[in-house]
Amino acid sequence: MHEVCRFLTEYAACLLACGATCTRITRNVSRMADVAGVEADIIILPSHMSITLCDPRDGRTFHHTSSLAHVPVSFNINTQLSKLSWKVAEGRVDFAEARRLFERIKTAPRINQWYLALLVSAANASFCRLFGGDPMAMAIVAAATMAGYSLKLVMLGRHADIKLVVIACAFLSALISCVGYAIGCTSTPDIAVGTSVLYLIPGIPYINSVSDLLSSHYLSGYSRLANALVLTGCIALGMTVAVMLMNIQILS
Repeated sequence: MHEVCRFLTEYAACLLACGATCTRITRNVSRMADVAGVEADIIILPSHMSITLCDPRDGRTFHHTSSLAHVPVSFNINTQLSKLSWKVAEGRVDFAEARRLFERIKTAPRINQWYLALLVSAANASFCRLFGGDPMAMAIVAAATMAGYSLKLVMLGRHADIKLVVIACAFLSALISCVGYAIGCTSTPDIAVGTSVLYLIPGIPYINSVSDLLSSHYLSGYSRLANALVLTGCIALGMTVAVMLMNIQILS
């Protein structure tokens, strides 16, 4: 049972790291704990996961604490781990096989990051158009996003602090997007600057924080909200420095 407790804790920590809500984590872990015939008490902390299993047959308890797994926010991993919990609940795999599948899911090849950068650039350019940007502004935003996202990949690859990464990327993207003001090649330069950093917005933490608060997981909810607000402040800081450096008055 010690190994089951350790597996469930590491599983839950991985779910939390890859962007799952507290409600999903609780349901998935409880689903698998029922198969083992134990009750699971789950404590979800900002950077740790703690699970205590209680065997109602003899009153024995098993406890394990795990740090958050170093995995990126990923809906694919989230989905695959949820499917794994159902496989265990339905008796299609035992806990030993579930552990092997869990390790395989964590180490599965990710989508090519440079291909993803192209998709993010296209998406951000589409946001520019959605907010009224002209074709030239869209092109500027696409270039600014590609440069900023590429810098993000490089800095994260060198294990830079995420707050420093966001500030640097926001600064670079906003700086490049200011070309619309510098050379007058677009009639909507303000929209280009404003939308050039949208790819950095921490949407998942904001959404998950609301979900956690509504389901009474206040510690995790406020923690995620605080983290999202800090990252948003980093975006604003990087963008402000770029605009001030270029001496641009966006608002008249």
